[in-house]
This record gives sequence, C-alpha cells and structure tokens, in this order.
Amino acid sequence: MPHDPVLRFPARLSDQAGLRELGPDHTIVGDSNALRYVMYRAERVAPTNASVLLLGETGTGKELVARAIHNGSPRRHRSFVVVDCGGLPATLVESELFGWERGAFTGAYRSQVGRFEEAHGGTVFLDEVAELPVELQPKLLRVLQEGEVERLGGGRAVQVDVRVIAATNRDLAEEVRRGGFRRDLFYRLNVFPITMPALRERREDLPALVHYLSDRLARRLGKPIDRLAPGSVEALQEYDWPGNIRELENVLQEAIILARDGTLDLRGFTGQPPGGASLEAGQGGEPRSLASVEREHIRAVLDRAGWRIEGPAGAARALGLPPSTLRGRMHKLGIERPAIHARS
Repeated sequence: MPHDPVLRFPARLSDQAGLRELGPDHTIVGDSNALRYVMYRAERVAPTNASVLLLGETGTGKELVARAIHNGSPRRHRSFVVVDCGGLPATLVESELFGWERGAFTGAYRSQVGRFEEAHGGTVFLDEVAELPVELQPKLLRVLQEGEVERLGGGRAVQVDVRVIAATNRDLAEEVRRGGFRRDLFYRLNVFPITMPALRERREDLPALVHYLSDRLARRLGKPIDRLAPGSVEALQEYDWPGNIRELENVLQEAIILARDGTLDLRGFTGQPPGGASLEAGQGGEPRSLASVEREHIRAVLDRAGWRIEGPAGAARALGLPPSTLRGRMHKLGIERPAIHARS
C-alpha cells in the first residue's frame, strides 16, 4: 500500500512569528485562527512590563507562550525563571521564591537568593499560581506593587526588577470567591489575560503539530520516521484530546517506538496509543513514561526473537536498530536476558 510522505514544512507563521522560534525544543506550531489570536495578544503585550495571566487547560502550551512574551520583550537577554508553584512543598515555597538569610533555619549556613532575585532584570513565570499558599500571597503582592522581596529570616527589603507572568488551569475568579486566592492579587495578575485554546479547538493545527513533534521525537529516540500512513491525521482529528498537546506527544512517542520501515501509522487511533495500552496505565491516572513504554516494547520483541539480537531473525532487525544501539538501549533501560535464554 503506498504511503504519503510526511510533509517537510514548518507551520506557516504569521507576521508575529518572531515570537515563535524559542530554541530547538521550544517552538509554537500552528496557524489556526485561535492560535493566531493568542500570538497577536502575546505580540502586543510583550514589549511592555505588564503582568500577564495565561489561562487554559493543562498541556496547552502556556509556558511556551510565556517564553514567547519574554523573548519579545526588552528583558529577552536576562533570565527567564520558571517556578512550578504546584510542585514545591508548602514548607519550601517561601524560601524558594524569596530566598533566606544565614541562620534563618537549621542548615542555613549561608544566605541564598530566591527566584525573584535570580530573575532580577528578567521574567518570573509562576506556573500553577493558584497553588500558591494563601499565607504567602501577600508577599507576591508586595513584589508586584513595590518591587520588593524580603528573604526568610531577614529584616530588610531587597529591591527587584522583575516581570511576572502567571499561569493556571483553574478558575481564579472562582478561587477568589471561595477564599482560596486573594482578590487584590488576582487583579494585579490579571492585567492582561490570554486564554490558551484547547487542542480540540484548533484541530486544523494537527497536521503541522504531528510533523513537528514526530520529527523532533524521532530524532530524540533515534528512530528515523520519513513517512506518514494515509488517514493518520484524520484519525487524530476525531479525538477530543483531554490532555492536549502533552497527550499528543505521548501518543506520538509510542507510535514512533512501534513504527516499522520508517512509517508512522496512526490510522487505528481511537483514544489509546497505537499499541493498545491505556494512556492512564500509570498510578494515579498518569500517562506511562516513555522509558516504561520503550522497555515493554523491546522486551516483547526480544521474546519473539528468542532474545537473539543480531541476524535476519534478530530483535535489532525487527526494531530497525543497529545491534550496538539495541544493546545500549537494553543497558540503559535495565533489560537483562532471562536465564532461560542465556547463551555462552
């Protein structure tokens, strides 16, 4: 059956495309009206010092747009500091954000600057800002209003010049009504809101996204992909993508690992990866890691090949890899030959 070649084109970019090229692994891809509007707003606010609030579902690319705004600003040559407010333990949030003085707590043998001082002259991106503890929100408000931070255990204010870009997938206005977020801080952050569209709202961007992501992931995995089976994109466009672009990356990663003859085949996609395993196979409903998917697949191929690596019937040939590369992958992933298959 003939296959259509993967189209070798970058997403057609608008006049605002200067904000989109953010480095080899940070590119905003797509040309839908929904994404064009996001980039229009990003372009307009980038040269200013205004605070920006990025809204939208998880996995929609809020950090990429934050980087684009920073790169389009006069602060582009200074630090872009990312703070995952939801990933920091509550006991460490204050010291991470604002730093500490020597002797502030047990083990504080020297003073340490926080993320805001680290970003002086640049931009701080507060991801999942709704997770910031209520008791620390006045300190963030002080940074926005006065440009000052006070280190933990310190008695003096330190002047900082930072731009704050915040992001959340929660309804901050509702959090304010519930008392979980300060109203005055909400207004300080919500100066210029930008709502990221969900992937299901920009399905026309899927062909460009599949090209860009599959090319990047294939190079990272060491599995050349040069063809896309007909009907693959159409199958993806019928799915609603609750995990958005992050979920799309997971699907493409597994499809690339399973691909043969350099052909990426997604025609059977129905909300599960092409291998048929659930996207929520991990604990807590989290997508399986790339390493676990790769380990499982290599073991299955080795089992079918009787754990023979080289030769016409070997696993390396079936996987489309040089034997030395397969051995390296096995070592990295901790895959050992069962005793029953051991050979001298």
